[in-house]
Amino acid sequence: MSALQEELILSSPYQEFEREEWKDLNGQFNLNLESTDIHSLHALNEPLNMKEIEEIYFPLAHLIELHIKNHDTIRDDSNSFFQRNQQKLPFIVGIAGSVAVGKSTTARVLTKVLSLLPHKPKVELVTTDGFLFSNKVLLEKNIMNRKGFPESYDTKKLLHFLSAIKSGIPQISVPMYSHLEYDILEDEEQKIIEPDILILEGINVLQVTSQKGQNNKVFVSDFFDFSIYVDALEKDIISWYVNRFESLRATAFQNPTSYFHKYADMSLLESREMATQIWNEINKPNLHDNILPTKYRADLILQKGSDHFVESIKVRKI
Repeated sequence: MSALQEELILSSPYQEFEREEWKDLNGQFNLNLESTDIHSLHALNEPLNMKEIEEIYFPLAHLIELHIKNHDTIRDDSNSFFQRNQQKLPFIVGIAGSVAVGKSTTARVLTKVLSLLPHKPKVELVTTDGFLFSNKVLLEKNIMNRKGFPESYDTKKLLHFLSAIKSGIPQISVPMYSHLEYDILEDEEQKIIEPDILILEGINVLQVTSQKGQNNKVFVSDFFDFSIYVDALEKDIISWYVNRFESLRATAFQNPTSYFHKYADMSLLESREMATQIWNEINKPNLHDNILPTKYRADLILQKGSDHFVESIKVRKI
């Protein structure tokens, strides 16, 4: 290792842990999940087993628990200092990363594991898909082909939601999104009622660049108490995306009500070519221009290997 490489490692704002070291940081936190729980937590083509949960997510939940305890201590000390009784507010965890990298699985597993902490907190999961503009609005704005880019989200509505959460409003309704219909469900809402922990998952949640024509002074990540970026080599993400597209073509796309039913009769070759085209035209530029630049804003980075399992973890130094 060169002197420059050693200097770069020493100057990194992160501590890095290989999987074998990380799994031993769990402490006393232990629990048993049913096989039915594991089956319901992972997404299509994303392997998940108890070993991954025990070795990666148990220590992660324990670390977040430490942050929550410190957060509560600061609130109590502040109440004493200001001679007021500020209510306990939800602890917000943000999860970011590329399309197809496994954010949703990470979010669901973490939601489940955190809910099993000793004090049994109430944990709610919200995805930013619900804050996409409707297809009607996207068509009116002529940005339907940029769905998933920052400008396709109703950022004002998302910021209003997070502000309400951190203001202690007891019940908040958020819009819901259907991947089958590829659109917002106008008549359905998710009710968030006094959570102890809120997990917000989305590709651009760590972004701090103002959208064109806007002069944002507040960003989504300003409301986070802890943030996670799920990372992998781009070649692996592309492979996962193409394989997932093909699996969906053979299953969900066969549903006549699916927005993507037009791809249902494609051959394997046509399906893979279409997925690659969509990746190159939409997901790749979004990754490089908007998502990947936010990686080092996260408090913790989960680095996945080609098998979809976490290989190493970077944690921001305190």
